[in-house]
Amino acid sequence: MSLFITFEGPEGSGKSTQITPLADRLRALGHDVCLTREPGGTDIGDQIRQVLHDLKNTAMQPRAEILLYSASRAQLVGEIIRPHLERGGIVLCDRYADSTMAYQGYGHGLDLGALRAITEFATGGLKPDLTILLDVETEEGLRRRRSSGEWNRLDAYALAFHQRVRQGYLGMAAAEPERWVVVDAGRAVEEVAEEVWRGVSKRLEGSRK
Repeated sequence: MSLFITFEGPEGSGKSTQITPLADRLRALGHDVCLTREPGGTDIGDQIRQVLHDLKNTAMQPRAEILLYSASRAQLVGEIIRPHLERGGIVLCDRYADSTMAYQGYGHGLDLGALRAITEFATGGLKPDLTILLDVETEEGLRRRRSSGEWNRLDAYALAFHQRVRQGYLGMAAAEPERWVVVDAGRAVEEVAEEVWRGVSKRLEGSRK
C-alpha cells in the first residue's frame, strides 16, 4: 500500500520531533517506510540546502529562493519519493510543496499562480495523500527554534513574515480539509504524537477499503 504523508508547519512546530517516532510506529506494523526531508534528502538536494540555509546568503532574492527549493524538490521526487511509492511503500516527508506556498507565497508575497506552476513542473504533479500541519503560535515556535541551537537564514526573517507563513498554512488547511489534519503542537510531545497517530491511522484504514 503506497501512501505519501507530509509534515508541515511554521518554525519550531516540532516536525522533526514527531516524524521519526511515526516512522518507527509504522515500521513496527510492517510497513516499508521511507523518511526524508526538504530541502535535501538526496546528495544534490543536501548541497542546495546548504546554500538556502546559510546565514551568509542574506542577499538571496525570493525568486532565486523558490527556484532552489524547487530544484531540490524535483531531485527528491524523481530519485526517492516516486520510486518508493511505486514499490508500494509509505513516504514521510518533513516539508514539501506546501512550504513553498506558505513561505514564498504567503510569506514573501510571490504570485501564488506562478508558484503552483513551478511546483507542478518540479513534482510532476505529485501531491501528498495526507498532510499533517503542526500548528504553534509564531512567537513560541521561534523561541523553541532559538533554544534548540538551530538558526538558519529563513528563521532570521522578521516576525511579521513568520506570522504570514502561519496564517497561510491555516488558510490552506481550511481550504482542503480532506487532505490536511491540523494538530495543536503547543502541547506535550506525547499528546501531539497521539493526535498525529490518530490522523494517520484513519488514513491507513481508509486506504485499505
